[in-house]
Amino acid sequence: MTYRHLLLALSVAGVLALSACKREPSTDTAIPKDETADQFIERVNGELRAMYPEITAAQWISNTYITDDSKLIAAKSNERFLTQLNDWLEQAKRFEGKEMSPPTARAINLLKIGTSMPPPQDPEKLAELTRIATDMEGMYGAGTYCTGEGDAENCRQLGELEDVLRNDRDYDDQLDAWRGWHSIAKPMRDKYTRFVELVNEGARDMGYADAGEIWRSGYDMPPTQIGPETDRLWNQVKPLYDQLHCYARTRLESKYPGEGSVDGLLPAHLMGNMWQQDWSNLWDLLEPYPNAGSLDITGALKKQYEADLNEMLVKQNVMLDTDGRAEVVHAAQLAMAKKMAERAQDFYVSLGMPKLPASYWENSQFIKPRDRDVVCHASAWDMNMKGDVRTKMCIKPNEEDFTTIYHELGHLYYDLAYNKQPPLFQAGANDGFHEAIGDTIVLAMTPSYLHSVGLVGEQQQGHDALINSQMRMALAKVAFLPFGLMIDRWRWGVFDGSIKPSDYNTAWWQLKAKYQGVAPVEARGEEFFDPGAKYHVPGNTPYTRYFLAHILQFQFYKSLCDAAGYKGPLNECSFYGNKVAGQKFWAMLDKGASQPWQKTMKELTGSEKLDAAPVLEYFAPLQEWLKQQNEGQSCGWQVPAPKPAPREDKPAAA
Repeated sequence: MTYRHLLLALSVAGVLALSACKREPSTDTAIPKDETADQFIERVNGELRAMYPEITAAQWISNTYITDDSKLIAAKSNERFLTQLNDWLEQAKRFEGKEMSPPTARAINLLKIGTSMPPPQDPEKLAELTRIATDMEGMYGAGTYCTGEGDAENCRQLGELEDVLRNDRDYDDQLDAWRGWHSIAKPMRDKYTRFVELVNEGARDMGYADAGEIWRSGYDMPPTQIGPETDRLWNQVKPLYDQLHCYARTRLESKYPGEGSVDGLLPAHLMGNMWQQDWSNLWDLLEPYPNAGSLDITGALKKQYEADLNEMLVKQNVMLDTDGRAEVVHAAQLAMAKKMAERAQDFYVSLGMPKLPASYWENSQFIKPRDRDVVCHASAWDMNMKGDVRTKMCIKPNEEDFTTIYHELGHLYYDLAYNKQPPLFQAGANDGFHEAIGDTIVLAMTPSYLHSVGLVGEQQQGHDALINSQMRMALAKVAFLPFGLMIDRWRWGVFDGSIKPSDYNTAWWQLKAKYQGVAPVEARGEEFFDPGAKYHVPGNTPYTRYFLAHILQFQFYKSLCDAAGYKGPLNECSFYGNKVAGQKFWAMLDKGASQPWQKTMKELTGSEKLDAAPVLEYFAPLQEWLKQQNEGQSCGWQVPAPKPAPREDKPAAA
């Protein structure tokens, strides 16, 4: 966690989910007379470092022990910190237009744009904002879908509902699970509407048009450029996505005759993932060549877990006591989760990076506790800016969670690398960098690497095995790209008023259709609030970072393969164990946010420009194969026209 991610975490930013707290705002402390801008930033860094452990502790507890008490503590923590932030911003106005060192000018700018939840200056509204933010996150974490009544009542939370989409190919079972999770978001709608009003007021108090403009100001370029820049990158990769979409639709239509598409769009509940952002769980339907060598990582992990569980049950001789057996199962789940995390750590250590501290293994949340509600959404935390790093997950033995661990550890190694920087520079070069670090490692998890760690058998060589490997990666990486764009396209519209509260759900599904080619199989009117079923909306985490990360990671990966001296097709490169690549990677990480991201990227890649060309180079064999498979198919889709909303100047018909 970094200062910028700390602010983004108000309320709870995506990857590094935190908020902030201090006993008293700094207005109670006399401002030094004749303080220079450099001295001001030095003081802010000191105050921030001192309050940071209390900040993170409050938010960690609110995420891992969801109760009314922990939510109250977190809300008050947010309120006190945002009051402090307002005070710092007011003090910073003294230095506008004055000469100062470039690092200080950068730090003041980062202080101003760092928060995704700009605080209103009105204390009552600020307190209301933090209460709403904490409430929405708690609603998400405790979200439960129940069916039946009395003794027959069946209640499931997100993890269990995701398992249905992951493993159950029954059309109706999947639809029920998908509907069920989306039902938990309906009560958030009014809270979110008010939340938008309050953060927009905070943004205007800071001199911005709306909260979205602040979000777009964090990229060392004018905020008006980030939309066109991401559109440019999307247009580079869209032809590849369109081919993957066409292939997946054909397979689904074969599996579910008459129900495998919605007028050419992919049915939302059939994609193996609650939000259709990752299609890896459809491997059983989409695997190109089943006899070309197994890449069933989930099967291998489950087999290992079951063997360990049986061994523990035999040792404990637990065959009769239900509670005793449950304890052993829980212990086996924890042991397996830690094994998966140790395997991910091994990759980073092989590059010359340090082992994670003992406190990581003692304090992280690896699996869902048996006794309480928690936020299971995976996140990485720096608790004190000096080495107490943690992950918060509810790990299960499957490929999705396995690769997520590699992703989350990327955040932690970034934190550890730049902990030497002043707090205001303890952040990624931009927020996309933070998301790209672990995913760069995931790209290096080639079939040969997976074989070397015992997760897949020896891989066949040749065309079929190559296409299988490419497809496995594309279902995660390529499928995600349009989703990475559409969430913030929705929120930018919500913040600037072009998407009205009366159209929240309609606009959400219009954008999902436009970018992802995905649709629900039934009407989703404005009585629903489907955006709230995605963590990053109630958690108020900007999402463009994830799209940028999916471009950046391929640029980083290509550069690290070059540093390792790799020669050959890009998609076959693994730099596991290469200290030269690791040293070059670490040199980028330890810069943090101390300089513009363009300079940091150039030091690693040789270029200051974002470019999707490495994505296309990596997937070139698959793209050619997909074109052949889709020949003769009617690819593409039409975005349904939105139904006109009722006129507000006339009463609705009785």
